[in-house]
Amino acid sequence: MRDVLLMILISQKKFAWLLILIAISITAIAALPFIGMELISVNQLLTDQFQRDIFLTLRLPRVLTAFLAGGGLAVCGLVFQGLFRNPMADPYTLGIASGASFGASAVILSGAVGTVLLGITVPTAAIGALCGAALSFTLVLAFSGAISQPADRAAPSSPHTILLAGIAVSFFFSSLLMFLQYISDMRESFHIVRWLMGGVDVFGYKPLFTMLPFVTVGLVLTAAKVTVLDHFLTGEDIAQTRGVRVRRSRNLLLCAASVTVGGIVSVCGPICFVGMMVPHFCRSMFGASHKILLPACLMAGGIFLSICDTFARTAIAPAEIPVGVITALLGGPFLVWVSRRR
Repeated sequence: MRDVLLMILISQKKFAWLLILIAISITAIAALPFIGMELISVNQLLTDQFQRDIFLTLRLPRVLTAFLAGGGLAVCGLVFQGLFRNPMADPYTLGIASGASFGASAVILSGAVGTVLLGITVPTAAIGALCGAALSFTLVLAFSGAISQPADRAAPSSPHTILLAGIAVSFFFSSLLMFLQYISDMRESFHIVRWLMGGVDVFGYKPLFTMLPFVTVGLVLTAAKVTVLDHFLTGEDIAQTRGVRVRRSRNLLLCAASVTVGGIVSVCGPICFVGMMVPHFCRSMFGASHKILLPACLMAGGIFLSICDTFARTAIAPAEIPVGVITALLGGPFLVWVSRRR
């Protein structure tokens, strides 16, 4: 009886935390657009056309884009940490972010501005980032033997092998990025370097709508396999004895994360440490069940990156700090804290 009551209290506590996250998410989306180099009051929003244009075309889409990007990166980090049972795993671990960065940088260097797919103009940076993420994902699977192994083999490739392959692919694409910078002129090199710092300096809603399909597809695929992540925490051998098709599920989840990262990087550039920090904090509040961690990370990641971006655009106004610099500055102390705690 005592254990049952304890479980009920824990469930109520998690539900309360989830409600708090929902409230903070709504508050952040509603309040942060009013904050900038100059505060916009509700009265100005209703009566001043110029301030209303700033609010609707600059600040609101920027907050929404930051929220979606932060939530998507946090969910990707949750997927990687669940698959590899490693709290330090994130979208950069497998080289997916590096591959997406290389693909987007290559099309930036080419000077292409857009392409038409199904009657819709899509930025070529988005296509390049998605292709780069897909290429890095394929290389990781190929180098780790996850593709070449027979389908009926009992033991799937080790997660440690996949992690090592991811590190190798990450260094490979990082070297290609340096090569692109070397062969580009001063203007192109500055453009690439500035983009690689990560930022949410968007104008209008087009970047948000560019990123939205990729993040949506990734979240739907992840949600379809969210219970499988709980089985992965027990180890792949035990998960297999419970009826989990380990290799297929793992590859599907990695593919979902690759699509999400590719879409986010194409718009915001590589923003580091969000996928590492947010799942860690959510796990300390909600436990290890991915059914509740998935929505929690989605909201917490959105809140975190939205606040970081608001600070980045107001700290030294009228100039801006790339939000990737802010998250990197926070990520260093976070790694020290985690290592000392462990």
